[in-house]
Amino acid sequence: MANENYDILIIGAGFAGVTAARELSQKGYRVLILEARDRLGGRTWCDQKLGRTLEMGGTWVHWFQPHVWSEITRYGLEVIPSPEPKKAYWTANGQGKEGTPEQLFDLLDEANQGLLADTRKYFPLPYEPLTSKELKNIDHLTVSEKIEQLGLNKEIKDLMESLWALNFNGPTERAGITQAMRWAALSDNNWQLMLEICASFKIAKGTKALIESIFSDAKADILYSKVVSQVEKTADGFTIKTKDDKQFNGKSVITTLPINVLNSIDFKPSLSAVKCKAAKEGQASKGIKFWAKVKNFANPFVAFAPVDYPINYAHLEYVEGKDGIIVGFGPDAAKLNPESIYEVEQALRQMKPDLEVIESAGHDWVGDKFSGETWPMQCNNQLTNYLFELQNPEDGLFLAGSDYANGWAGFIDGAIESAFTVSRKTADYLKEQSTKQRTIQ
Repeated sequence: MANENYDILIIGAGFAGVTAARELSQKGYRVLILEARDRLGGRTWCDQKLGRTLEMGGTWVHWFQPHVWSEITRYGLEVIPSPEPKKAYWTANGQGKEGTPEQLFDLLDEANQGLLADTRKYFPLPYEPLTSKELKNIDHLTVSEKIEQLGLNKEIKDLMESLWALNFNGPTERAGITQAMRWAALSDNNWQLMLEICASFKIAKGTKALIESIFSDAKADILYSKVVSQVEKTADGFTIKTKDDKQFNGKSVITTLPINVLNSIDFKPSLSAVKCKAAKEGQASKGIKFWAKVKNFANPFVAFAPVDYPINYAHLEYVEGKDGIIVGFGPDAAKLNPESIYEVEQALRQMKPDLEVIESAGHDWVGDKFSGETWPMQCNNQLTNYLFELQNPEDGLFLAGSDYANGWAGFIDGAIESAFTVSRKTADYLKEQSTKQRTIQ
């Protein structure tokens, strides 16, 4: 393969890379995928933990996400709901409280309505996020600043900070209000529907079943454990070098690296100054996802805790006899080792003191050198300053992935959407190059 010439070299075998490979190979192009890991999936990964298959990364899907839903339909995959919570626990203003989920969300309703009140004004076309000429007027604001402007009491403010730190999987001080509004716009301007879309339905056989189905239709070559070190533009196209001293040639390149690790590759010539700046700055997510099996507790619940806790959100995802399996998140990966039963138990007991953790699991995506982030969420000023340029190709070099999506950035849907767009642009580029070659001859 190293001596072969391909039409397209794709860096990364997550949903964006595999979908692009399918789309382009089915058009007759010769495609090679170079994947740094030993598996498909990127930041979606099913692993055997806690006695069952668990999603260590991306998990949930919804019919409001049209691109992933069309793929689920195409391959006839079953979608199942997560358990509906019957109880809610929350810690705010220094006090632990409990009630029903309806009571908790009623507390948050007015504040979220205020936070997202101007969503339709700024995002009239959710899949064309740069349409409004007024975006610059608000893109500088963070979610934290916008919450402060609402004049909330301490309990509601704490809960709002926790909710949006969950959505961004990072601190609200870096969370762009335009990113929050983008999600709301895609959810029919309904924040409770937005929460349902984010974490209520999953593929019965896991995300692995979907990506393997897509890959099975890709007539592409793939090499695993190939860490790309350099992408160089040549007279004939591109040459990619890997850290094991292999070299691959192609007429075009699609890189699906997350924005936080985009600068790990030496591009020759370098990417545009704006792309480099965006990659250096990174995005907002810096948190952790964990799983915990708890003893003698199998009641469906949802829980929120302050943003300075190691875990700020958890809910029951599976029931096994008298025991339950909890999934949850914290906004700072440095504060929780998801593999430590002791750390996870101590953190969960800040939400519900009587929980006993039997096993725990998780993966540090922020510390992972191939991802550097969890799901991508833009900081303030990043939508108007960077998105257009990140989507702009550079003479046969394209960026694809959830980080660069117009719609559901941060989800599988965004990765697939971006792959569709970039596949079309890549095919157009190759047709144009072929026409130029025939003209010269």
